[in-house]
Amino acid sequence: MQDKRVSRETSGAAKAAGAAASTAEGSSILESLGASSPLAAELADENRRRKKLTSTALNRPSHTRAITVSNQKGGVGKTTSTVNLSAALADQGFNVLVIDIDPQGNASTALGVEHSADTDSVYDVLIEDFALADVVADCPDVPRLQVVPATIHLAGAEIELVSLVAREQRLARALAEYYRYREENGLERLDFVFIDCPPSLGLLTVNAFVAAQEVLIPIQCEYYALEGLSQLLNNIGMIQKHLNPPLKVSTILLTMYDGRTNLASQVAGEVREHFPESVLKSVIPRSVRISEAPSYQQTVITYDRSSTGALAYLEAAAELAKGS
Repeated sequence: MQDKRVSRETSGAAKAAGAAASTAEGSSILESLGASSPLAAELADENRRRKKLTSTALNRPSHTRAITVSNQKGGVGKTTSTVNLSAALADQGFNVLVIDIDPQGNASTALGVEHSADTDSVYDVLIEDFALADVVADCPDVPRLQVVPATIHLAGAEIELVSLVAREQRLARALAEYYRYREENGLERLDFVFIDCPPSLGLLTVNAFVAAQEVLIPIQCEYYALEGLSQLLNNIGMIQKHLNPPLKVSTILLTMYDGRTNLASQVAGEVREHFPESVLKSVIPRSVRISEAPSYQQTVITYDRSSTGALAYLEAAAELAKGS
């Protein structure tokens, strides 16, 4: 397959210079447009947000935060949020691991990691008792970001897990062993682990819930946004009761927000009313750049850092990090 990835191996100084240039360019455009135009107001808002983001200091969490990203509805921005939040946090200097437990392997694709059928993957960890250390791969575009890829073999794992001992806890045990491996080998502690789930509530998702302390639920700002959410929350409650008492829904992220429509505002308001403590203030807009990035095997952070979509995910990541 033709490698369409665009190389983004830039230094931190270059990134800072690029951000400054973007801000300066925005100021120049503002002057030419005039302060009263809607576009000028939008650019001014983006410039303000970028400056605030640059001045925000983020501290490492006191422990590794394992976060399962789940929603049984498809097309809500689950994988997109997983890869972009993880890239944004790694970009800020955090040590991040993404575990792709979705048979489609979309997170592996977006992060530019090999996941052909003969690749050692999370399937081998769950079914063949491989160590996570043996299947972890480095993301080629983002330093400090590592990935456990998913392959097509994972599609049959739901059936194969049924007959295995401690079937719900296999990922949790592998992850705990990986923490010990890093410590014993002098590797830095992981700050964040993101587990990308399939759009279902089967044994793969159960393994993800048992392996994490937190659940992040992406909710699209569209009609029927809350449909099926009660079933997901009930399942999380069952996991809390029987398998993983510390598990909690810590974060809800609003995605696919279109500020031009009343519906998006209404849905956002309804979600905030139902979950006032969990919803991030940052909202992910509908964005062509966010949609384009995976086709280049990249996140929007590396594909177009100056885009509105990248800014939104950088803000969401900073807010998530401050919630540790």
